[in-house]
Amino acid sequence: METVAVVLRNPGALALERVGCLPAGAEDVLVETAYSGISTGTEKLLWSGRMPPFPGMGYPLVPGYETVGRVVDPGSSGLDEGTFVFVPGARCYGPVKGLFGGAAQRLLVDAGRITPIDETLGANGTLLALAATARHALAGGPLPKLIVGHGVFGRLLARLTVALGGHPTVIERNPSRQIGARGYRVLDPDEDPRRDYTVIYDASGDSEVIDSLVARAAPGAEIVLAGFYEGRPSFAFPPAFMREIRLRIAAEWRPDDLAAVLALLAEGRLSLDGLISHRAPAANAPEAYRTAFSDPGCLKMILDWRATA
Repeated sequence: METVAVVLRNPGALALERVGCLPAGAEDVLVETAYSGISTGTEKLLWSGRMPPFPGMGYPLVPGYETVGRVVDPGSSGLDEGTFVFVPGARCYGPVKGLFGGAAQRLLVDAGRITPIDETLGANGTLLALAATARHALAGGPLPKLIVGHGVFGRLLARLTVALGGHPTVIERNPSRQIGARGYRVLDPDEDPRRDYTVIYDASGDSEVIDSLVARAAPGAEIVLAGFYEGRPSFAFPPAFMREIRLRIAAEWRPDDLAAVLALLAEGRLSLDGLISHRAPAANAPEAYRTAFSDPGCLKMILDWRATA
């Protein structure tokens, strides 16, 4: 089988290509993609060539871990044909690496990696990976009092915190991203005088942010690095020492995180609306990726695969 996929041949060299797929395994399900998301974190690092060493890293590769679509061939999975599903990537391309492999028209995916979802989510379903990642960070400790960064991930952290009964403050320096709060407030960092936050979550991905977080922390505070960091995070030891700061790093989501997010959505306590700012046909993928990575007004870019031939 062949599929049309986004392929990064080398850093900066991205195109839509036809690639071959490995033969289907006994547990594989064939999914036809409706939408896939573009990550301005890990995928931007892959595109720029600045991705730190990571399992499965190399070129050429198919990126993407935010995909929703319909089951075309359920194989022996027990799923019904036509079921709307979330797919966190695929590794079905033979010599073309699948890191993370979800940006393709058709995917062969192990049934255990597929999650049926409510089709009314539509393109918003692509946000489930980020929402589950945010929930994983929150499940590891107390809810944040301060969240740094109001991109999509910061907004999901804030929305989940509110859904779980918290009342976070969010700081964001980019004026275009200071809007869109739901149940919490967003301030410019210079407008927030507090220096007594007990739990601080960083969603900025800035490897040099820790010193500024320590300055806002109460004695004994916990600082959570919830983003993915290109550089080597470092901090001045004496201020952190005097405050006895605790650092925690949140990693990838787990199946129970996704289940918890889906439950909150079903209960109406969480919404994914208003987080997608840009959409483009998959045929325009090269331009869409450039926009996602360079336009400060682009909160989240979604590729629409439904008309791909």
